[in-house]
Amino acid sequence: MIIIGIDPGISGAICFFEDGQVKEILEMPTMADGKKNKRQINGPQIYNELSLRLEKFQNKDIFVVIEQVSAMPGQGVTSMFNFGQSFGVLKGICSAMQLSMHFVRPAKWKKYFGLIKTEKDASRTKVIEIFPYVSSKLSKKKDSNKADAILIASFFYNTYKNID
Repeated sequence: MIIIGIDPGISGAICFFEDGQVKEILEMPTMADGKKNKRQINGPQIYNELSLRLEKFQNKDIFVVIEQVSAMPGQGVTSMFNFGQSFGVLKGICSAMQLSMHFVRPAKWKKYFGLIKTEKDASRTKVIEIFPYVSSKLSKKKDSNKADAILIASFFYNTYKNID
């Protein structure tokens, strides 16, 4: 079983998880947009990254698990719109690739790992405890989004193993 865990958003990440092990972790591909060079996710690059890796797994069950995000208190309107746009682009790419998609709310996977009401960096620490072999890929504080993608995939693997 291949699980692609996705922490959506501009600073998100994509994790490729096979049979309970982290195989690869990518920062969310982004590109400059408009006159002010604001970043947005790079849909064509995401498609290429997924296609390239999924060629290896042709006879395996593939599940995409995307964190189901919503507006957060204090988040600006433009920020919310951009976040929703990124979420929609990811859903569109996965739909076009005919990949099985599942959505998990942050509260659900965070509760599973005991991360409710913890600092954002706590997910990085948790991943290093569970998967010490990826610690070199999570050496910076900004790598907490990679850790989130890994935990989203791991949560799905641990709780939905018997999915048909």
